[in-house]
Amino acid sequence: MLELIKKNKKTKQRSGQLTTRNGVIQTPFFMPIATKGAVKSLAPEDLKALGAQIILGNTYHLWLRPGTEIIKKAGDLHKFMNWPGPILTDSGGYQVFSLGEKIKKGFVKLSDEGVEFRDPIDGQKYWLTPEKSVEIQLALGSDIIMVLDECPPYPASREQVERAVKRTTEWAARCKKYFDKKVSKKKNRPLLFGIVQGGVHKDLRQQSAQELLAIGFDGYAIGGVAVGEPRKYLKTVLEAVLPLLPQDKPRYLMGLGKPEEIVAAVEAGIDMFDCVIPTREARHGKLYIKNSGAKGFYKTINILNSKFAKDFTPLDKSCGCYSCANFTRAYLHHLFKVGEPLSLRLATIHNLKFYLGLMEGLRK
Repeated sequence: MLELIKKNKKTKQRSGQLTTRNGVIQTPFFMPIATKGAVKSLAPEDLKALGAQIILGNTYHLWLRPGTEIIKKAGDLHKFMNWPGPILTDSGGYQVFSLGEKIKKGFVKLSDEGVEFRDPIDGQKYWLTPEKSVEIQLALGSDIIMVLDECPPYPASREQVERAVKRTTEWAARCKKYFDKKVSKKKNRPLLFGIVQGGVHKDLRQQSAQELLAIGFDGYAIGGVAVGEPRKYLKTVLEAVLPLLPQDKPRYLMGLGKPEEIVAAVEAGIDMFDCVIPTREARHGKLYIKNSGAKGFYKTINILNSKFAKDFTPLDKSCGCYSCANFTRAYLHHLFKVGEPLSLRLATIHNLKFYLGLMEGLRK
């Protein structure tokens, strides 16, 4: 569970320790994304060297491929991918609902019982319920399990958001009931997190939080605001929800975000983050560089820019990661230009070091 160690007197920022069955995590922290059982282009040894404490796996993708039976035969997801530290898995709900935006109408069928969808690759039909989502995550050996929730698209009518909140609460209760049935007698059990929904409506966000608190979870996440809703509502949502959440439970802002957004959210009292930004942008040659100037604490550069072809300085002189210690901007520019896979690894190492270093600084 969460043990608070420090609180900032000027802000609502806090630091502490979150105990899971596969290790203690110093908060606040950032989770690199291992969607299909791997952080793209990196090995577990790379993640350890970067200081990653916990990674995030994707329930939807791992369920479809390779499937829980294969992962169970390996032992669990930790053994399958050779990662000894804690793993958080999402519920799979966001990926299923996002299919409805991309695939023809009728591809996803939503009801109070659950969600029916087809695999966009082979067309196979799947049925995901709150109970099934928890069952999958238990089979994966997750340390932190997320309940199945309904994340309404933006924009959505108030009536749509009200229905999503109602269903999110009902599904959360079903997840909790199934979870307790399966792990209630186990001492070394995973943690179960509820997810607050409610769109951009302050009262619905508060309603969702209060209903989840009544059910009771090991931690509470705030969903939606970083994966569709305009960022201008972020402060409003945090101000509505955070005062309601217990001090001794971890708070997770799902899908955020840019470095300055993470800093602001930490100062507001958030403990946990995940985002594809550092790894996805690394694969496109966008690198995060520390900045001591007046225009902010960081800047970004596009290493594919021709001006770096003859730049024999490190990627970031103030960074001590493997990429910066051993290679120049000119070399990385060359690797990207000729399509060498090494370019992706070096850029990803650097960007994750920036994000994980940012969290280390915030903890201090």
